[in-house]
Amino acid sequence: MAMADITVRGAGIFGLSIAWICARRGARVQVIDPFGPSAGSSGGLVGALAPHVPENWNPKKQFQFESLLMAHRFWDDVEKAGGVSAGYGRTGRLQPINDARTLELARQREGTAADLWRTSEGQQAKWTVCAAEAFGDWAPPSATGLVIHDTLSARMHPRRACDALVAALKAKGVPILTDGSDQGQVLHATGYAGLQKLNQITGKTVGGGVKGQAALLRYDAGEAPQLYADSLHIIPHADGTVGIGSTSEREFDNGSGTDEQLDDILSRARGAVPLLQEAEVIERWAGVRPRAKSRAPMLGPWPDRPSHFIANGGFKIGFGMAPKVAEVMADLLLEQTDRIPEGFRVEDNL
Repeated sequence: MAMADITVRGAGIFGLSIAWICARRGARVQVIDPFGPSAGSSGGLVGALAPHVPENWNPKKQFQFESLLMAHRFWDDVEKAGGVSAGYGRTGRLQPINDARTLELARQREGTAADLWRTSEGQQAKWTVCAAEAFGDWAPPSATGLVIHDTLSARMHPRRACDALVAALKAKGVPILTDGSDQGQVLHATGYAGLQKLNQITGKTVGGGVKGQAALLRYDAGEAPQLYADSLHIIPHADGTVGIGSTSEREFDNGSGTDEQLDDILSRARGAVPLLQEAEVIERWAGVRPRAKSRAPMLGPWPDRPSHFIANGGFKIGFGMAPKVAEVMADLLLEQTDRIPEGFRVEDNL
């Protein structure tokens, strides 16, 4: 292969997505990760591409909204290029309404969503209050008999999404290596380990990790909406499985080990969806999600390291943010055009 224009270090969702967009735009790219694709938190099971609530709008919420709208075309192009599906589908989400205050807020957000989830092309998604019975046995228990139904939320299978990107990159001739030297501009998308390294280099807390445990059940819910009930994400996947997650553990000894906290999650999920009572647990998983100090993705040039860049801190919304993160970073790397929004810059965390 000829000398690469861009070296991407890290084969998680940010690294693979940015590599894909750069390659699509004609750049010569190489990806290097000693552990292989999706070895860290990007190899999870849940895949809830869920928006922030439509209120108190800010650049982070706008960025995520735009990225969620880009997702269909992004994943469709990836599948067409490599022949592997990410299991993407904009199937919506249900949330139970258990008290009068939650109902009042939900009614207010019907109106704000009508305004905020709109573009120049018209209304893009809705947030509505519905009768739970409209969704049959799949609806979560609701003390009021009502649920919030939003049509912006989408699902995909994280590990399959990374597989789809790997296939698309290989179809473009992009090598994915376990070792190699830096060539051209270097993008560091190295997740939790990368944030730990930045902490050491700067002597500051730039970011850290939050452990999450999840499970995969064998149950085919078809195109049913995802659920957010009892603080759990319950995601019907396109392959006839359901992802359940997750914990948020600030302190942990073993980032990849599962324990009784996952047993509790499974019990609560089966309480929320009795249809899952007898569903077989196919896999138990744990990983450490990278969270930047600002809680937003951390994007941009690496200060004092010319030609080196950072894309990190996807935390719980990395897959939903990835399409737009990839476009913004490709703009910066290939065109020297800075479209990084307020609050997302590397220096915001230093």
